[in-house]
Amino acid sequence: MKPTAIHRWSRLDRSKRILLVEAIGAVCVASLAVKLLPFKAAIRLGSRASVPACSTSRADVLSGVRWAIDAATRNLPWNAVCIHRGLATQWMLRRRGIDARLHYGLAKDDEKALRAHVWVDALGETLVGGDEAGDYVRVATFP
Repeated sequence: MKPTAIHRWSRLDRSKRILLVEAIGAVCVASLAVKLLPFKAAIRLGSRASVPACSTSRADVLSGVRWAIDAATRNLPWNAVCIHRGLATQWMLRRRGIDARLHYGLAKDDEKALRAHVWVDALGETLVGGDEAGDYVRVATFP
């Protein structure tokens, strides 16, 4: 029998619960920003200056944020696309002192229509959108 969301939540320790709630909030804010703000204003949300590094190891921070974004977006009532996930990931990492970069890429599909994709990397690792990034030409990096 597949565990319910409530059952999975009850098994999380306090730090994972806090990280998951933050990720849900970050994805919600990113989704609203993309919907309601001009592109440049929405992108600025994730690009704010990073703060001094936290005491947790950087590998643990990357792993925790990746887990939280994945878990949050699996359980939202809407489809959080790459730009929502990317902005939320970048914001969460930069507020922990990790210089995360959001990359914006373009490609043409079979009908020659333009498609866009966002991916985020930090410390030499792609955390969001990496599987599809190779199909796109990077046109901008933020910040």
